[in-house]
Amino acid sequence: MKIARIDESFSRWNELLQLILSSFAYMNGRINPPSSAVSLTLQSLAEKATTEIGYVALEDEDLLGCMFLRPEPECLYLGKLAVAPKAQGKSVGRKLLQLAEAIARERSLPTLRLDTRIELTDNHTVFAAWGFVKTAEKSHPGFDRVTYIEMRKVLAT
Repeated sequence: MKIARIDESFSRWNELLQLILSSFAYMNGRINPPSSAVSLTLQSLAEKATTEIGYVALEDEDLLGCMFLRPEPECLYLGKLAVAPKAQGKSVGRKLLQLAEAIARERSLPTLRLDTRIELTDNHTVFAAWGFVKTAEKSHPGFDRVTYIEMRKVLAT
């Protein structure tokens, strides 16, 4: 498996959008509000890649996974971590996470941060196994209940 940076030469936007939508599809009807993934377009995804640090995981020419990273004060935000349904359970997510950790260290950012929906307890378990701990419960605008949790992983120095 190879991990490649999404840069100005990347042209597989439709495949990338389909990868994200298919890997987030199990959330449809389970979370409220709906995932921001459902509002992604080819244009907004391409714009995201210019404002964030994007990577894709490939096996030969198959897109297996992706992630988008955004440097913040004191941490690196990990978003849109997606693994194709056919590749789940094959360490694709873990390898992307290892790269995110390396990038955080290169940028002297001591922590990774992510958000996961409150209903997705299986995700909480996976992220906890990867060393993340819950640091906050939050609500989307307009909601009077917790809709997601923030998790952080402090990186070893």
